Amino acid sequence: MSKIISLEKAVSMIPDGATVGIGGFIGCGHPQEFSVGIEESFLKSGHPRDLTIMFSAGIGDGTDKLGLNKIGHEGLLKRIIGGHWGLIPKLQQLVFENKVEGYNLPLGTISLMFREIAGHRPGVITKIGLKTFVDPRLEGGKMNERTKEDLVELIEMDGEEWLRYKSFPVNVALIRATYCDEDGNATMDKEAATLDSLAIAQAAKNSGGIVLLQVEKVVQNGTLDARKVKIPGIYVDGIVISRPENHWQTYEAYYNPALCGEVKVPVDSIPPMKLNERKVICRRAAMELDPHAIINLGIGMPEGIANVANEEGLPGLKLTVETGGIGGVPMAGTAFGTCTNPTAILDQPYQFDFYDGGGLDQAFLGLAECDRFGNINVSRFGPKIAGCGGFINITQTAPVVVYCGTFTAGGLKVEVKDGQLHILQEGRIKKFIKDVEQVTFGAAYAKETGQKVLYITERAVFELLDGVLTLTEIAPGVDLEKDIMAHMEFRPAVSENLKEMDARIFRDEIMGLLEEKEEAVTNKE
Repeated sequence: MSKIISLEKAVSMIPDGATVGIGGFIGCGHPQEFSVGIEESFLKSGHPRDLTIMFSAGIGDGTDKLGLNKIGHEGLLKRIIGGHWGLIPKLQQLVFENKVEGYNLPLGTISLMFREIAGHRPGVITKIGLKTFVDPRLEGGKMNERTKEDLVELIEMDGEEWLRYKSFPVNVALIRATYCDEDGNATMDKEAATLDSLAIAQAAKNSGGIVLLQVEKVVQNGTLDARKVKIPGIYVDGIVISRPENHWQTYEAYYNPALCGEVKVPVDSIPPMKLNERKVICRRAAMELDPHAIINLGIGMPEGIANVANEEGLPGLKLTVETGGIGGVPMAGTAFGTCTNPTAILDQPYQFDFYDGGGLDQAFLGLAECDRFGNINVSRFGPKIAGCGGFINITQTAPVVVYCGTFTAGGLKVEVKDGQLHILQEGRIKKFIKDVEQVTFGAAYAKETGQKVLYITERAVFELLDGVLTLTEIAPGVDLEKDIMAHMEFRPAVSENLKEMDARIFRDEIMGLLEEKEEAVTNKE
C-alpha cells in the first residue's frame, strides 16, 4: 500500500488528545502543510482537538499567519510544551488567558527529551536550568495557573543537584524533508537545518505512534543516496506532498542554495552596519572575540557581531548556531538559525550535547532585563512570552558569556559622532531594574561555576566580579550620574579602575581588530 496520502487523510490520522512532536525552527524545517491542514480540519469539524504539542524552537513569524500560529485555537490545544515562544503570539495568548496548559523549557533540553523518549529512558538528567525559572524551586517552567503537573524535578546524585526533565509518550510526529522515495526514506537536500526531526520520528515510532512526513517531491525507490537519508522509511507512516507555498526553506526565501551547502557565495559584499547604538554594542562585543574560540551568537542584538567581524576582516571565526550549523555566517531575522556557507550541519540534539557539555568557549546573547544581582531575563515580560529558547543551555555552560543590549528601551535615540556618544532621547523603559520578572540566567550559578560574564550596552559595560555586578567602562561623552545612574533602579558597584570605552568604537572608520587580534595571537604563541 502506498504511503503517499492526501493532507486530509494525514490529519484524520491524528487522534484527539494526542501528544504531537513538531519539527521546525522559526520557518526552517517546519511542515507548514500540516499546520494548515490541522487548522482547516478543526475549524470545519472540531477535530483533532485537545492536543498536546511539543516543539523545541519557536515556529512562526510573529503574526497569526505562519507556523504554529495556524493551530493556536482554544479547544484544538490542551497543553503546549515549547522552547521559544516569541514568534507565536496566538499560542502566547492562549497561555496568558489561561485557556491551555503551558510549559517553557530550554530549547536544547526539549531536543534531547525527544531522544530520551525514543530510547525509553526516564528523561533528561542535566544541570541545565538550575537556579533559573525552570528550576522547580522557582517556577518549574510552568507558565500559568492552569499548569499543575511537574515536568521537571530536582534530584540529587553523588552529592550534586541535578534536574530531571521527565519522559512521556509521543503519539504523532510531524516532520519535513525535501525528497523521499515511495517507501518514505527521506533526504534533506534543500533544508537549511536537519534539526531534531530524526529524534521526533524515533520518539513517536517507539511510543507506538505514527510519523507523518511532508516532502517537496517523491522519487522512485532506489534513486536516493543512502548516505543522505536522514529519516528511514521504516519510521514513516504517511507522506504528504506539499504545495510550494508551504515549503519555503526559511521565511526569508523559498530557496537559497548557500544555506544548505549546495553552493558557496562571497560574503565580502555584505554591507557594513550604519554607526548607531547597535553597531556600538556589537563593536564592543567584537573586541571580546577570541580567534581560536568556538562561539555562539544569539538572536537579536548579537547577530550584528558577525557583521562587525566581517567588516573588520576577522578570518575563520568558529561560529555556531543552536540548530546545528557550524561555520559560515549566521543569518538574522526570520532566517535566524541558518548559516550562509556552513561547513557542517549537525542534528540539533548533537549540537546541544556539545553545548551542554561545555564545548562552547564564548557566547554572545541578548540583554533584555538585568537586576542588581546580575540575573538576566529574556523570557517573559508581563503578557509577552518570549521564552528561553536555547539561552539557558548556552549561558550556563560557556565559560565566557557576553550580554548585549541597549541601556534603555522604547524610544531611545542616540548620536554617535567624533568618537563620542550623545543621548538625544532617553528610552522610556529601564532595563537595569531591582528584580527581574523571570530568571533566565542566574548570576549565583555563574559565580559557582566561575564564568566570566560581561553586560555590554551603548553607554556602559558591566562585569560580574566575584558575584557582584560592577560598572567597569563608560562611553566617552556620557555622564556617569545623569546618563547611567539616573536610569537604573539600583546603584551598582563601580570599579576603582573605571575607564572610558575605546574611542575607536564611536568612529566611522574600521577599528583595526584584525591587526589587534593577530598581534595578540603572536604574543600568546
